[in-house]
Amino acid sequence: MTYVEDELSSQPECWIRAAEEAPAHAAALPASGERVAIVGCGTSFFMAQAAAALREQSGQGETDAFAASEFPAGRSYDRVVALTRSGTTTEVLELLGRLRGRTRTTALTADPGTPVMKCADDVVVLGFADERSVVQTRFATTALTLLRAHLGLHTEAVVADARTALGTPLPEGLVYCSQFTFLGRGWTVGLANEAGLKMREAALAWTEAYPAMEYRHGPISVTTRGTATWMLGEAPDGLAEQVRGTGGLWVGGGLDPLAELVRAQRLAVAVAAARGLDPDRPRHLTRSVILDG
Repeated sequence: MTYVEDELSSQPECWIRAAEEAPAHAAALPASGERVAIVGCGTSFFMAQAAAALREQSGQGETDAFAASEFPAGRSYDRVVALTRSGTTTEVLELLGRLRGRTRTTALTADPGTPVMKCADDVVVLGFADERSVVQTRFATTALTLLRAHLGLHTEAVVADARTALGTPLPEGLVYCSQFTFLGRGWTVGLANEAGLKMREAALAWTEAYPAMEYRHGPISVTTRGTATWMLGEAPDGLAEQVRGTGGLWVGGGLDPLAELVRAQRLAVAVAAARGLDPDRPRHLTRSVILDG
């Protein structure tokens, strides 16, 4: 078993622990009514997108998400939350440095022995969700689970759905599709983006991701026999029928969207295996991006 397979299989247990620990971290996490930005790079940016949409939709306060390198210098926030598994990513550390003394910052990380511990005002360490793999799975979803629990949006059903996602076979023929499109709505747009990234990282697959309603505005033109369109969350009316009409494979999101992301992680590993690739050694990637100078 590869590192990534082992780590993605442990997600239900990680989510349970994160939800249990959420109350202990309440003071370090955004309070209701705060104006908040959530930042990250790569997978962490997509989790930031999901968390920001969840928080704002739940009425907790205005919440934005940015890639750390694209944070708007002129914006004013009560708190900036940075997601960084490694605690060493250059763009995140530089941003936290610029914000010191001006804006309250919180970092969610997996490693307490890294520079981010001194760069943020508050730090939440999810060491039990750390990973050996380059390709992120459990840390990202565990950080999002912590934030969902903090918002009062995590339930035991989410964990049950994750176990189902791990124990149920993938749809027949899905592994051999030539192209994959992931769709989301609201907070699940970030999850769709992350599902696409997992496929590209682990399996070098032709993969795209869009808000579900935007899919009709051009992207559906590449859908045909031998391609797959996967919905994370509730689909817009009539979309499944439109995809099937193209000859493409439609995969509906019947589980909690975060559990659907676990299924997509499994697909990435399965496609990598079918193509003779090692998902623990993704091309041109390292565990953390540290820039010179």
